[in-house]
Amino acid sequence: ELNPVEGVWSLLKRGEIANRVLVDVDHLTGLVRRGMRRVGRCPDLLEGCLAGTGLTLTPSHDQPVDLAH
Repeated sequence: ELNPVEGVWSLLKRGEIANRVLVDVDHLTGLVRRGMRRVGRCPDLLEGCLAGTGLTLTPSHDQPVDLAH
């Protein structure tokens, strides 16, 4: 099983934080936030990260959604 978070992290490593000299944790935090905003604005990127896991952005009507977790 793959973790879709790994796909998002891979996008950030190839994008905002690629080949950067990080000054401090605040610098890294800013770059990660910028990257997360970019990924959040592109549903296709998120769907691509989910594709290998068998998950989707929309719940299946066949299975109940557990809202407790």
